Amino acid sequence: RMFHDDELEESEKFYVGQPRVLLLIYALYNTLVARSEMVCYFVIILNHMISASMITLVLPILIFLWAMLSVPRPSKRFWMTAIVYTEVAIVIKYFFQFGFFPWNKHVDYTKDKPYHPPNIIGIEKKEGYVHYDLVQLLALFFHRSILKCHGLWDEDEKGDSSSNKEDTDDELSLTGGRRDSSASLKSVNLAASVESIHVHFPEQQTAIRRKSSSSISQLSHRSSFSSHRSKRGSTSTRNSSQKGSSVLSIKQKSRKELLMEKFREQMIKAKAFTIKKTLQVYVPIRQFFYNLIHPDYSAVTDVYVLMFLADTVDFIIIVFGFWAFGKHSAAADITSSLSEDQVPEAFLVMVLIQFGTMVVDRALYLKKTVMGKVIFQVILVFGIHFWMFFILPGVTERKFSQNTVAQLWYFVKCVYFGLSAYQIRCGYPTRVLGNFLTKSYNYVNLFLFQGFRLVPFLTELRAVMDWVWTDTTLSLSSWICVEDIYAHIFILKCWRESEKRYPQPRGQKKKKVVKYGMGGMIIVLLICIVWFPLLFMSLIKSVAGITNKPLDVSITITLGGYQPIFTMSAQQNQLKSLDVNEFNDLLSTYRGNTAALQFLEGYAREDITRADLEGNSNSLWTISPPSRNKMIQGLLDFDADFTVVLSWTIQSCLTRLLHGHGLRHCAIADLAPVVFCSWSEAWGTLEEVYPYYIKAPSDSLAKPIKQLLKDCKWENITVSLVKNGSEEGAREWWVLNQLEKRHKTSQESLELFIFSDKVSPPSLGFLAGYGIMGLYASVVLVIGKFVREFFSGISHSIMFEELPNVDRILKLCTDIFLVRETGELELEEDLYAKLIFLYRSPETMIKWTREK
Repeated sequence: RMFHDDELEESEKFYVGQPRVLLLIYALYNTLVARSEMVCYFVIILNHMISASMITLVLPILIFLWAMLSVPRPSKRFWMTAIVYTEVAIVIKYFFQFGFFPWNKHVDYTKDKPYHPPNIIGIEKKEGYVHYDLVQLLALFFHRSILKCHGLWDEDEKGDSSSNKEDTDDELSLTGGRRDSSASLKSVNLAASVESIHVHFPEQQTAIRRKSSSSISQLSHRSSFSSHRSKRGSTSTRNSSQKGSSVLSIKQKSRKELLMEKFREQMIKAKAFTIKKTLQVYVPIRQFFYNLIHPDYSAVTDVYVLMFLADTVDFIIIVFGFWAFGKHSAAADITSSLSEDQVPEAFLVMVLIQFGTMVVDRALYLKKTVMGKVIFQVILVFGIHFWMFFILPGVTERKFSQNTVAQLWYFVKCVYFGLSAYQIRCGYPTRVLGNFLTKSYNYVNLFLFQGFRLVPFLTELRAVMDWVWTDTTLSLSSWICVEDIYAHIFILKCWRESEKRYPQPRGQKKKKVVKYGMGGMIIVLLICIVWFPLLFMSLIKSVAGITNKPLDVSITITLGGYQPIFTMSAQQNQLKSLDVNEFNDLLSTYRGNTAALQFLEGYAREDITRADLEGNSNSLWTISPPSRNKMIQGLLDFDADFTVVLSWTIQSCLTRLLHGHGLRHCAIADLAPVVFCSWSEAWGTLEEVYPYYIKAPSDSLAKPIKQLLKDCKWENITVSLVKNGSEEGAREWWVLNQLEKRHKTSQESLELFIFSDKVSPPSLGFLAGYGIMGLYASVVLVIGKFVREFFSGISHSIMFEELPNVDRILKLCTDIFLVRETGELELEEDLYAKLIFLYRSPETMIKWTREK
């Protein structure tokens, strides 16, 4: 056997015989080694998420715009830049930890300020200031060691040696030119300009032209130097033949010219140096992006689905955590804000930006333009980092490192940036055929595709965008027709494949598991839908209902429309729940009264509250003398009924304010002497004006309970007007007393029993608020309409639903997509016409869909 080695076999056996835990550790380490650059990226991004400063901002931007765009892998220069930058950042942070800096004296006061300059730069004093930087440096050195072990660390030095040699030649020529006069400096400027003009691509032509430009500049340097020497020799001969006075004037004139020439020389040197350094920075960057947009080869890939999923996750984070992107909205709820017709500004801006980027990304994907994707990537990287780390902390008034939702959104966005960079590096696919969910035919793809089509406006928006940004001859209606046919045929293909995987023998009845499983579930579901409102409204209060005890009970009594004679309220200790003995006494009182017992069955002991109202009114009776006389005349009129209005108000913690009133007509002529003389010993009686039992429902008026009243008559109360004279004047108020009370007291008082209905929990209040009739009208009838569509109209769609074999039609739709992508637009029209004819001709459809 060739290449047989006993030691290798023994090593393999030894490795296989190791414990599973140790094998798992080996596998994790190998994964870490294979993806060491991803570990470095993750640590750098994590460090920036926690530090959120300008010092740590540089490396994430370099990752998304340099490292991840490099083909085939990041260069040694990037990793050396990252290592050196991390080391410098650690030294800078350490240097600024000393306490003699002014901003380190009030750390507790400034540590949470997002716009404090040391916090923005990242030089603030804090504990563990370099922990993540050290982990980052360790990860970088770990990756460096792996590259060295595999011989990938110095692989680009050979390619750079030739370019470095050319650069040194240019520098030597420029250095030689600096020794010459103004003419040589002009030639240097000319050489720099020639070098800037002759920047062409690809890289080989650039190197050749750079050599020619450097040789031309050297020749120009030599010629200018020789001409300058000849001119200087002739000038010295001419100067020696002139007189002394003229020599003096010429010397003065040449000094000014010399100063101007030196000034011009320095300006030209500065200009040449600036041009040279600018080209040294600009040319590699331009060459990098040029090679990225125009690669020699590209491993075409399609990660648009993953980018779309990342954007969708970010969209969900914005919707459910929008409070993290706004000011003073930490306790806000998006549902409550929208229910009040208020759209938070931060939520609106983030949603529109996120949705806009998804639309632009779709357009770039359909147009397959790598240059547009590169520009979009650069704009997004700089824009999002500027927004998240400089604008958002000012809007929310808290640091990015303290905003967990924003950190999660940024991390998912970094995943999107990585996928986008991978898409740019590999290039867009040449053909985009159909939906990514239609690549295979199984139950998972079927249900996911149908769920995708159920999302409102998503299918329509995708179809219109595809039509706008795809070259086609079809109209919008024809495009939508093809998409609908393709979706329908795909669903049929999935069902036919499932029938092939799980065949049903002929002449065999359906199994009971299928009949009772699927059929029984449908029966139970339909019954639940029909009786859902009744079941929901009965169970929501009896099983999950919450006791709604009153917080305040107020009573007001008015005689004949005049100023109220009595106002009183009961709160806190005056509102008492019944104990067991009082509740049993209440039940025993109505033993034999069927209507009363049936009413009491719906209430537990904790649902009944007794309100003890003070007999003395809490407000003075300040009626004017003319109204008082008119009231007395009305009370003395024995032929007329005097109106007594008793109103009550019940306030609970879980429901709105409940009101109620009772209007009674009774003869109360015995109140006239009470009103006229204000005797404290004189009492009048108001017959059948006090309800005594009040029902407090959750969503309607509080009403008296007639089932608990004897002979359906209200209780009697006695009234008296008390007058108290003082230096400030006479003061009057009314005193009321209930004659028959369950809880006997020696003082004047009123007693009121409140029966509170249970209320639904706040989480289900949006359904309970509709009521039984509302649920039937809004839920049951709407669901019934959709259910009816599945059970009716089937006969009209048999021709297009019961297709035995849809492979030919599916291939025809795929061919339409294919010829569209290849630019055969005339053939696209012919295939579309063939598809339409197929659906218009039943005989042809039967022939096309026969089993092979």
